[in-house]
Amino acid sequence: MPDLSAIMEAFYRTHQHLVEHTHAPIRRNLMDEIDWNDRLIGIKGTRGVGKTTFLLQYAKEKFGSDRSCLYINMNNFYFSQCSLVTFAGEFVKKGGKVLLIDQMFKYPNWSNDLRTCYESYPNLKIVFTGSSVMRLKEENPVLRDIVKVYYLRGLSFREYLNQQSGNHFPAYTLDEILNNHEQIARSILREVKPLNFLHDYLHHGFYPFYLEKRNFSENLLKTMNMMIEVDILLIKQIELKYLSKIKKLLYLLAVDGPVAPNVSQLATEIQTSRATVMNYIKYLEDARLINTVYPKGEKFPKKPSKVIMHNSNLMYSFYPVKVEQQDVLDTFFMNTMYKDHKLYKGDKGTSFLVDEGLHFRICTEDCKFKNNPNVYYALHKLELGHGNLIPLWLFGFLY
Repeated sequence: MPDLSAIMEAFYRTHQHLVEHTHAPIRRNLMDEIDWNDRLIGIKGTRGVGKTTFLLQYAKEKFGSDRSCLYINMNNFYFSQCSLVTFAGEFVKKGGKVLLIDQMFKYPNWSNDLRTCYESYPNLKIVFTGSSVMRLKEENPVLRDIVKVYYLRGLSFREYLNQQSGNHFPAYTLDEILNNHEQIARSILREVKPLNFLHDYLHHGFYPFYLEKRNFSENLLKTMNMMIEVDILLIKQIELKYLSKIKKLLYLLAVDGPVAPNVSQLATEIQTSRATVMNYIKYLEDARLINTVYPKGEKFPKKPSKVIMHNSNLMYSFYPVKVEQQDVLDTFFMNTMYKDHKLYKGDKGTSFLVDEGLHFRICTEDCKFKNNPNVYYALHKLELGHGNLIPLWLFGFLY
């Protein structure tokens, strides 16, 4: 067995190099929302939203070169033969206080070992990242009473706009936007014209890797494939031979646009049962590739009233690209809202019912409607609203 002290030193060197070279051009709000006093913190998020950078940024901000904090990645082959419990014990012996663990789901017995660490080392804090497909609370009796779970989402339009324009606009609650949107929009418009940035955000602004020099579309395709091949297949323990069926299903759902899925037809096309199609739809939703919209009071395993892409960037990845503006705007609205709100199928003449009774219609610039005072209209290409007519871009400031 190799000398554990020497191995720890190698991990420290890696940690130091990564922290020194971490550059997070966008400081995420989640950094201030997490209660860092908790001893076991899970950060879930879809692939590509910046979970690794987030961990390293935390290490850099709070610890600098202090060796009481250490970042480790479960991709490291060392953990195929060394238990996390043993490693954590050695870390604590050397004065370690905070262990940052990336790619937790790559470690076979992660739930039980995290529990053992939690109980064996009362002075150790563990912060770990995991796929959005992992079950940390529901369906996880081992951890659910001790873990605090947070979600790192892709960039909001606000975060993208701040990065691109050098501003520091704060986020607003839905109540603040509905009741005070004119004043909020005016304060933003004094500094920048958000509509000049919205199209680019809808095309490529959700994933922070748009800032990298690599080709964004190729990077996104790679990320989407990894979501299916690793996050869904590995975590859900699905055999490799079903991979092509899940990919084909995602493609069919994407090119059909936001409609109620014809489950029987989809089952025939991918040669499986209706029940399996519904399970696959659930997995794709867990992986943050799609969102489902149900009438209020209904949920899985019932058939959704429509399936839409999880964010608008994904819509441009499916060839032939024939993206309808209305669909892009609906997708943007749902994506920005669903962090803190529940969205349901809208009544006739509306797009969505939000929470307990807020009716919204999402409007393209040439949309004709008779103003109903009980409906909020989110209008594209509107800079400044009035009353129940609100600029759609402003909903991108919800987080």
